[in-house]
Formats: sequence, structure tokens, C-alpha cells
Amino acid sequence: MVYVVSRAIVRRLLSTIFLVKSVGAHHEPATGPVVVCGNHRSFLDPPIIACFLRRQVTFLAKAELFRIPGLSWFIRSCGAFPVQRGGMSMETMKTAIKVLKEGNMLVVFPEGTRQKTEKLGEGKKGAASMALRSGANILPVAIVGSYKPFRRMKVVYGEPFDAAAAVSHLPPAEQGDALTARIMSAIQALLDQHR
Repeated sequence: MVYVVSRAIVRRLLSTIFLVKSVGAHHEPATGPVVVCGNHRSFLDPPIIACFLRRQVTFLAKAELFRIPGLSWFIRSCGAFPVQRGGMSMETMKTAIKVLKEGNMLVVFPEGTRQKTEKLGEGKKGAASMALRSGANILPVAIVGSYKPFRRMKVVYGEPFDAAAAVSHLPPAEQGDALTARIMSAIQALLDQHR
């Protein structure tokens, strides 16, 4: 209930203040595990991505946020779980895979951290590993715009694809890198098309 109400409020705020427009939300898979992979430039990116999707999503959030009274309860209620700074722990990876194997959607930013420019950063293998180990689809997303109030922004959802099928022709040792490259290429294509 907290998630549903918060999503409606956030959608209204983002649409009013940042003039965020959703493109391609119909690409969201109706069922099954999905790793939602987007570019990352602002703390606003998780709610921007989530508020236009029909299904509830789960987030990875900085562990520091869970130490703030009130905020910790709120983000947990909205489906977030902590990740330590400096890389993904085995515990975080196990939690993420469990979330996905239960048929849920998980938002991951493959760049690992916010970028200071519009240029897409280098992708890390965490998202690819989660998808391959859980049998998830990938839903690429691009957030386009300046993050300035009353300047138009877009959140663009691309076509989902089966992670395992995308790299099944490769030896297992090469699949993580190849899938990461495919994910980043899909995000970049959306950025190029909608800038």
C-alpha cells in the first residue's frame, strides 16, 4: 500500500515539476523476473524509472540510507534493500537473485554509481550476473533530460530481451562481459534515439 500511494504521488510530482514523460512503458513484461537496467545521473533516477511501471519494483540502495530514521522504514516499505559502497557483496547478490527468482522486477544501474555528465559510463557485470543466474529478462531504460525544474525529461523503456538467450552462443566464462556490453548498448541506443 505504501508503494502504490508513493508511486502515484511521485508520478504526479515528477510530471509537474520535471515534466517527465514516459515513452515505451508498454514494453514492461507483465510477468516473470526482470532486471530493469538504466543510466544513472541523479538520485531521482530510481523513482523516475519506477513510477511509470505497472508492477512494483525492488531497488538496490546505498547502505547509508538505511541508517536514517524514517527514511529507512520508507525505502524498505518501497522494496529497497541495502548495498555496501565499493562493490556488491555476496549477500547482496544472493538477495537480488532471490528477489528475481521469486518473479519480481529489480532496478539496477549497471554503471554502479551516478555519472557527472550525460555520457554513459562503463557497465559493471553485476546486473548481467543477476539476470543470468535468475533466468531474468532485461528491460533497458534511458532517462533523457537536464534534471532541472520545468525542463522536459523523458524516461524511455526499450524492448525487453532474454538475458540467457542473448549470450547462449558463448562459453559461460564470456557471457557476463558480453551481456553487460549488450545491456549498455541497448541503453545507449535509447539515449541516442531520444536526445
